Amino acid sequence: MAKQQDTKKLFENLSGAGKSIGVLTSGGDAQGMNAAVRAVVRMGIYVGAKVYFIHEGGTVIGSARCKEFRSHEGRLKAAHQLILRGITNLCVIGGDGSLTGANLFREEWSGLLEELVQQGLIDEEAAQNNSELHIVGMVGSIDNDFCGTDMTIGTDSALHRIIEVVDAIMTTAQSHQRTFVLEVMGRHCGYLALVSALACGADWVLIPEMPPEDGWEEHMCQKLSESRSRGSRLNIIIVAEGATDRQGKAITVDNVKDLVVSCLGFDTRVTILGHVQRGGTPSAFDRILASRMGVEAVLALLEASDSTPACVVSLCGNQAVRLPLMECVQMVSAYVSLIFCRSFENNLNTYKLLSYHKADSELPNSSFKVAVLNVGAPAAGMNAAVRSAVRVGIKEGHKMFAVNDGIEGFYKGQIKEIKWGDVAGWTGQGGSILGTKRTLPAKHLDKIAEQIRIHNINALLVIGGFESASLGKHINSSLLSPGSGSALYSTVSNNILGSDLSIGADTALNAITYLSTCDRIKQSASGTKRRVFIIETMGGYCGYLASVGGLAAGADTVYIYEEPFGIRDLQSNVEHLTEKMKTGIQRGLVLRNENSNENFTTDFIYQLYSEEGKGVFDCRKNVLGHMQQGGAPSPFDRNFGTKIAAKAIQWISRKLKESYKDGKVFANTEDTACLLGMRRRTMAFQPVVQLKDETDFAHRIPKEQWWLKLHPLMKILAKYKTSYDVSDSGQLEPVTRVRPKKAD
Repeated sequence: MAKQQDTKKLFENLSGAGKSIGVLTSGGDAQGMNAAVRAVVRMGIYVGAKVYFIHEGGTVIGSARCKEFRSHEGRLKAAHQLILRGITNLCVIGGDGSLTGANLFREEWSGLLEELVQQGLIDEEAAQNNSELHIVGMVGSIDNDFCGTDMTIGTDSALHRIIEVVDAIMTTAQSHQRTFVLEVMGRHCGYLALVSALACGADWVLIPEMPPEDGWEEHMCQKLSESRSRGSRLNIIIVAEGATDRQGKAITVDNVKDLVVSCLGFDTRVTILGHVQRGGTPSAFDRILASRMGVEAVLALLEASDSTPACVVSLCGNQAVRLPLMECVQMVSAYVSLIFCRSFENNLNTYKLLSYHKADSELPNSSFKVAVLNVGAPAAGMNAAVRSAVRVGIKEGHKMFAVNDGIEGFYKGQIKEIKWGDVAGWTGQGGSILGTKRTLPAKHLDKIAEQIRIHNINALLVIGGFESASLGKHINSSLLSPGSGSALYSTVSNNILGSDLSIGADTALNAITYLSTCDRIKQSASGTKRRVFIIETMGGYCGYLASVGGLAAGADTVYIYEEPFGIRDLQSNVEHLTEKMKTGIQRGLVLRNENSNENFTTDFIYQLYSEEGKGVFDCRKNVLGHMQQGGAPSPFDRNFGTKIAAKAIQWISRKLKESYKDGKVFANTEDTACLLGMRRRTMAFQPVVQLKDETDFAHRIPKEQWWLKLHPLMKILAKYKTSYDVSDSGQLEPVTRVRPKKAD
């Protein structure tokens, strides 16, 4: 244990004493910028630095595109203002233009100081004391148009705005059998159009990076017509504002509408979303991303040396990384390189895979039968995963089967073939359309094996929570063999082994934070003043929802099973809130995981806070319950479920081919029953049997949980003194680029 402690890099060893940090938001506004500003300010103050707002430069401190800064004279004035305040550390939150300007400012810094000395505006001592300017960037852009990061601050919230509109439009379109053509932002980058098309199952999408082939008009109309012939009552077409054809001619929503009306005679309407995509409350994802990036930016500034280049903090998979700012900007300036960024290409390939249903005669010849089932509790995004699995399986040439009502339906024989059109419209549906139950398989293996033989099933895709691993470990046993299997985890609790994230967890976080609960409760507390709300979240023994939800909602305290607490901790928290009530923010928010402590229940904590806070604040409590499992899936869960299921079916196809011999599938090795999940930066398959040693089965949680490293951030931002492991932070990394492939 001591040796492990020695290898940790703790940020207590990093001091900001004597340093001044300036934080500004520049360029177009993006939801989540305020959370990033908050994180920079509070982290900066926490380490002893002096933090300055640079105003005007929706955000709380204002955001602007400054023409004056583009001139040398403007940058000279800016340098003078910074020197007057001793600011030599800048945190810039903006797009590629803002970050490019900031880097130029840094490159000119020594020359600007010389000019200021020559003009008598500063003396030699001031120039020497402020000789180095350190800059760290955070990308705030709803377009996700910056290479080097999987997601920029604001993108997820913009997707929420788009999907909210699409979901609403789909109900009216269905009623009147209409076609809707939607224009979304994206003058040079089609990320919003592409991912929203993937998340809502749009019939067609037009983006700047991929001008459609000549004759696309006929191809599109044919697809719309085929969709209607299969029973669909609506069509959705999404157009990025910068979409063009191969001759560079703009493709507008009105062009598309006129085309559909003239060729097909469909009742067609146009909706232009405009600046709705920039506004509104940030999603849970953007709040968490911005908070993590803000803290990482301060750490980068504290660790910067004279030789450290300007960097940008970004997201790779599920990990915060630092990349050379100018390398990223140079890739973006090439414009077409955007299509080769990892996140964009993954989404594009998945959309292509799902977007067009070939005739049976064009499909690969496969004799394999693959069954899909949901197990455990329902989670938003399950249906998107099933839809993706079914359609990719059909395109792979397999015969796809659906199992209703989970394990119970499996052993009872509730199995039927499922076709391409059967899963139309499933992407945006919450819950589990197939049906799911918590029944465990151990007592029913004989009957399940019988059903596998009756239907000649060669592979299983299991989508669910802890119960899916329970079935997965039996897939390649002698009882159920021959067969191949893959498990995908979908659970709101995110208490899963083998994956950092589960399908459904993002939707649950949004239910806790921005969609209704915590945000509205905080507004209520603000109105009444001096009120503390105690919120109980789901999760079993896993504190993910409470801890990460607390980070997203700006909670004052979070109680989780993974961090034992006692009466002294409760008393300290009450005293902390008492001090807070003396400030201008006279409200409090406390989150408690449902199984955090068997004695210190939500009722107990509520009564304790009420008694100890008498005369200072009053308390209210709220148990969120099953609302965290309900509702339409978030864009993230739709997208995540879609991509991960597609990848799982492709893996199953490969395993079936590898295991096929003499007319039979022989798949009884460990690597034929795997879990697909996100591990740090990549999606990885891991044999289910290997996960046994990593699991605390008594409490249904992994023995190591990545998100516990984020738990101290919530405390720091709530102004608690705590220890924070920054071992994952550190050296700059080169920008990786996905190699271009031949056009499809």
